[in-house]
Amino acid sequence: MKKYLIWGISIVAFMVVVLLAAGFYFYDVAIDRSDEPLALHGGKDESIEVFMSEEQSIAEEVIKLWDEANSGKVVEMASDDGLLLKADLVSQPIQSKKAAILVHGYKGNRTQMPGISKYYHDCGYNVLRPDLRGHGESEGDYIGYGWHERLDLVQWIEFLKEETGAEEIVLHGFSMGAATVLMTSGEDLPQEVKAVVADSGYTSVMDELSHQLKYLYNLPSFPIMQVTSLITDARVGYNFTEASALEQVKKNKVPLFIIHGADDELVPTRMAEALYEAANVEKYIWIAQGAQHTEAFTVNQVEYEQRLTEFLDKLN
Repeated sequence: MKKYLIWGISIVAFMVVVLLAAGFYFYDVAIDRSDEPLALHGGKDESIEVFMSEEQSIAEEVIKLWDEANSGKVVEMASDDGLLLKADLVSQPIQSKKAAILVHGYKGNRTQMPGISKYYHDCGYNVLRPDLRGHGESEGDYIGYGWHERLDLVQWIEFLKEETGAEEIVLHGFSMGAATVLMTSGEDLPQEVKAVVADSGYTSVMDELSHQLKYLYNLPSFPIMQVTSLITDARVGYNFTEASALEQVKKNKVPLFIIHGADDELVPTRMAEALYEAANVEKYIWIAQGAQHTEAFTVNQVEYEQRLTEFLDKLN
């Protein structure tokens, strides 16, 4: 009997060690800051040449030239927990009371949104493009997948109000940036925030990382994600379940526009539909046919801008 008890304890101890090792490994891969690219299920293969029509090529060149001429000024802000955060502020030549905060995705930075920056600027908006904590030139040694970043975004909203006198602010994010603006939408926001646009956002950190675990490693989420979540909570102060865009969007009080690619494998399209259903405000959804992750603007810029303009015009 004693022999079997020892064997049982040994097996349990071994399993605990394996789970902890797996948890720390996935923390290092997914949460810890790193400038190295990460392979993701449904991510783009940069080695594959994407076909572009002549019209798309011309539009891309116009955006590139605009971006080179409109980098804006670098602004800084200290987060509530003492991190130095940086952003680009592209102001209107004539004072404007409208402003847009554009939020990049996972392992991205503030320079990666030239097309949508030009769109908002052409529409008369001042444009603020932050580097999220743990990204670009902003400080931070971990990635919060939008949860801690939502509090930084609340601070950027206040900064923008003071800097530009903005009275109409739109939050527009892509991928993790979309989850960030959705998570921000559930906070007690000032009346100047008039709308949220979420392009390719996920429902929660637990849902998205479980999705990645299944397809990249062919592993079930339980109990590895739960252990990784506990490690994350202990090390940086948030867990994967509380970091929920789905729960935050239920508390949102401003109009919402959800955009998602019909062929998105990185963040499944069903997550967009779940987010749309959870919202209890004036809401719109566009599932862009033929678009993969965050590709709706690239695949059909004209329709993207038309639909976005119709949404923003409703705010007036």
